[in-house]
Amino acid sequence: MKLEGRVALVTGGSRGIGKAVVEALAREGAKVAFVYRSSAEAAEQIVKELADQNCEALAIQADVANKAEADAVVEQVIEKWEKIDILINNAGIIRDGLLATMSAEDWQAVIDTNLTSVFNFCQAVTRPMMSKRYGRIINMSSVAAHFGNSGQSNYAASKGGIIGFTRCLATELAKRGITVNAVAPGFIETDMTVDVRNAAGDQIKKHIPTRRLGLPEDIANAVLFFACEDASYVTGQTLAVDGGLTLGGI
Repeated sequence: MKLEGRVALVTGGSRGIGKAVVEALAREGAKVAFVYRSSAEAAEQIVKELADQNCEALAIQADVANKAEADAVVEQVIEKWEKIDILINNAGIIRDGLLATMSAEDWQAVIDTNLTSVFNFCQAVTRPMMSKRYGRIINMSSVAAHFGNSGQSNYAASKGGIIGFTRCLATELAKRGITVNAVAPGFIETDMTVDVRNAAGDQIKKHIPTRRLGLPEDIANAVLFFACEDASYVTGQTLAVDGGLTLGGI
């Protein structure tokens, strides 16, 4: 197992892409803590299912946009397992709407949950990782950072910000044995994208060269690459996992 002996922390880990990431990391031998906001029953079910597979997991309820709560999560994981080797910033929300009518609350909620949470958790793990001279940080961006989708100014801004943040942090931490990369999913079959998929129907697939939507497991596989030793010489990069959507060809 590629991640045996490693400790991982995943935000937004109780469903969708986050759940797939938690399960993939655990299957590769990592001890995995994951943060959830409100899905306590779903979170505990994941812990139970992994325990049945002889995998160790810990579910922690927290608001990722709250700096104090993020710090407390990191402290709790280190207290339990003595370190954090891998951080996956996956928590995210969508509050779509045209800018002319978008409320300040919808703008701020997306920025805080999607982008500020990345700052919160990266800052919290940086010193512990630096002291070990080892770390893998993977931030979840989106192909929305590259497209001008109507009604997604808040979401695109948050995901574009993650790419810039990732590159800067990678430069800061490279000498300490810590890599920082991002994954940019395309259209993935999750609860969060169901409204977009229902509205567009099969038209979406016509714009994807592989002619299919992605699965959470497709993203989890990319995360695994960045998390293991195979990617030790890769940092500051953003990998689009989108079936070729960003190629621009149909």
